[in-house]
Amino acid sequence: MDLITGVWESLKAVRERSPLVHNITNYVVMNNTANALLAVGASPAMVHAREEVAEFAAISQALVVNIGTLSPEWVEGMRLAIQSARQSRVPWVLDPVGAGATRYRTTTAAELARQAPAVIRGNASEVLAVAGEAGATRGVDSTQSSEASLEAARRLASNLGTVVAVTGQTDYITDGSRVVAVDNGHPLMSRVTGMGCTASALVGAFLAVEPDAVLAASRALVVLGLAGELAAAQSKGPGSLQLHLLDVLHTLDEATVRARARVR
Repeated sequence: MDLITGVWESLKAVRERSPLVHNITNYVVMNNTANALLAVGASPAMVHAREEVAEFAAISQALVVNIGTLSPEWVEGMRLAIQSARQSRVPWVLDPVGAGATRYRTTTAAELARQAPAVIRGNASEVLAVAGEAGATRGVDSTQSSEASLEAARRLASNLGTVVAVTGQTDYITDGSRVVAVDNGHPLMSRVTGMGCTASALVGAFLAVEPDAVLAASRALVVLGLAGELAAAQSKGPGSLQLHLLDVLHTLDEATVRARARVR
């Protein structure tokens, strides 16, 4: 199956199966993330309490762990959910938001990255920080290009036996040997909070229907990037982009995917 056909087949599978995606994510993006998952066809759940995360992770089809707003209680919940997901063979995604900004954030991201995520999805600075390589960050924003971190991403993927997806102007997805590049997207997307978090959540949904993590992550990022392009064409600014993005995720069709997807 060629790359573009695979994008449509996975999107169709998400819509048909409506996988349950368990998100341990940050306060800022819960609504955005849940709505994006619903729009693409998945079933979102935001479950954080230590008392139930393990049980919920075990009944989900994917787990997404996002460290955007950290606290010791939430980190403990993340650990419990990850342990349960691994025992139940549920694929999980790590979003190391802001890794490199503080010691606590960086060490937490590095610790979780060693717990066999199917995919680590971050911007260039975050990936460099998780890899333990030099790279500056500005809060949750990257100061590096995705291309500049590609070799670090390949090394990190090889060392951890995982897939690393670096998002930016071009998204790069690698397992250390294979590399897929996604050129879809629009600059206005960077003006909407939590767009990277949305990317991670969609990767989780696609992992629930595609066991090859390189393909799942690549296809999810094509869909989000393409939706961003189409939404931006209708938008006056970042506020209306959010609304149009959800509509496009919901209505994206095969003909548009085949005509507009840019993946190599």
